[in-house]
Amino acid sequence: MKAILLLPVLLSASVLAAEAPKKAPAKAKAPAKPHPSLVKVEDVPGLPRVLIIGDSISMGYTLDVREMLKGKANVHRIPTNGGPTIRGIESIKDWLGTSKWDVIHFNWGLHDLKYINDKPQVSLADYEKNLTELVKTMQATGAKLIWCNTTHVPAGVSGRIEGDETKYNEAASRVMTAAGIPTDDLRAHALAKPEAQLPANVHYSPEGSRYLAEKVSAVIAENLPKK
Repeated sequence: MKAILLLPVLLSASVLAAEAPKKAPAKAKAPAKPHPSLVKVEDVPGLPRVLIIGDSISMGYTLDVREMLKGKANVHRIPTNGGPTIRGIESIKDWLGTSKWDVIHFNWGLHDLKYINDKPQVSLADYEKNLTELVKTMQATGAKLIWCNTTHVPAGVSGRIEGDETKYNEAASRVMTAAGIPTDDLRAHALAKPEAQLPANVHYSPEGSRYLAEKVSAVIAENLPKK
């Protein structure tokens, strides 16, 4: 008898379940768009080819440098954040590829000196050793190399110690002097306009990145092959 009484209830429940609106399947998240500086560019025939290697600081000024050198050079950059020199050692051959480069403007440093597990990600000695190896690999391309020194680490930056870039820049200077590579002193240029840098941050405002680009593009232009 109880089973008979329960039957209409069960039938009603099943009908309601069948009539209930079904949830639409969750939409797959669209892949994140790459930073505009990382988008591949096509060469303008006949212009010199420039490669920018660096971290997010260089990502910030790449588009402005490209604009400033429009009609003078094809400005490319590596398709990622260059990170520390250990990433450079792993990836440099892929970044260089087989294409001819006329100028390579490069930097590593802010990720090397960043503290992970209470010590720099790359020690000062290893940084100097890695840069030496990277320079040799890049010199083999026949390109004109330009070292861009590491910009200022201000007070209050998480994971980094104020002024540590000076020690790493000194180590880099030894490598570049031995290899005969000129330095783009971007650190001094940036410090001349402190408001260009974000407060307690290694990064720069859009206007600050454009200010950096003025120096980078001028140095690259000076080192383009003469017609």
